[in-house]
Amino acid sequence: MKIGDLTPRELRVRLAGPGLRLRTGPAVLSIRSRVPAVAEGMALHYARHDSPDTATLADFHVSVERPRSLRRWLQPQVVFGFDGTSPFTPLPGDQGFPMLEWGMNWCISTHLHRYLILHAAVLERNGRALILPAPPGSGKSTLCAGLAWRGWRLLSDELALIDPASGRVSPLPRPVSLKNRSIEVIRAFAPEARFGRVVRETIKGEVAHFQPPAEAVERGGETALPAWVVLPRYEAGVPTRLTRMSRGQALMALVDNAFNYHVHGAAGFQALADLVEHGESFRFHYSQLAEAAPLFERLAAGERGMVVDDAGG
Repeated sequence: MKIGDLTPRELRVRLAGPGLRLRTGPAVLSIRSRVPAVAEGMALHYARHDSPDTATLADFHVSVERPRSLRRWLQPQVVFGFDGTSPFTPLPGDQGFPMLEWGMNWCISTHLHRYLILHAAVLERNGRALILPAPPGSGKSTLCAGLAWRGWRLLSDELALIDPASGRVSPLPRPVSLKNRSIEVIRAFAPEARFGRVVRETIKGEVAHFQPPAEAVERGGETALPAWVVLPRYEAGVPTRLTRMSRGQALMALVDNAFNYHVHGAAGFQALADLVEHGESFRFHYSQLAEAAPLFERLAAGERGMVVDDAGG
């Protein structure tokens, strides 16, 4: 069953009762919430995702609820729950769906240790994966969103799941999170994107999510072999530039953006070393998304005339 097959009432009943099962990529989550914005967000953003029955074992049991105190009436808040604990500080009451998304990212990045997990967006073209590791504020999600609407299959905008044994990347197709000015940039660049409500005054500023493209969800079981590591950087007014990186620089960038590198030890090092050994690595500076998409099209096609060969970075 798809989550979109449920009526609004059926969805609310599952969220309020036994928990709504959600399958995304290799993970199954059981989600409970009585917060209306959570039901609204699930109905829009996860309509195409599978919802296994309650007999299916869940990797994570999570919830977003109102605190049980007088504060819920005086100053509404929401609390994220994980296996009966509350690992985060409560947030204002209108931030229920962003909190669920951030909480699910935390669950996967800190507990799904059968994968080496990077803070990176990932897209695929012709079976080859483009990995975009970068810290917040780099323009990573904006670039990922733009490419997802220009022929690249979205695997994830936030977490790269790498199998240390095979070196392949597993998809984790979920809503793409955009912040502040990026929201209007992508609305204009991809009018077909289905956005949820804009949530203001979060710890990240204004936040909005858009529903993952249909192909991303339909092909959510298809892994991809890494081919490119690109460190993106948005800077207002800079020319679009793709600069080659050395393998050593690329390896250190991947290590710096790994959530659980320490868990995998030597196997994790070898997986990342193999990734940069068999692929290509670049830095990418941009200020215009319309210029970025054609450049990555040429990269996927094997053209290299636009690359600046400066391994010194």
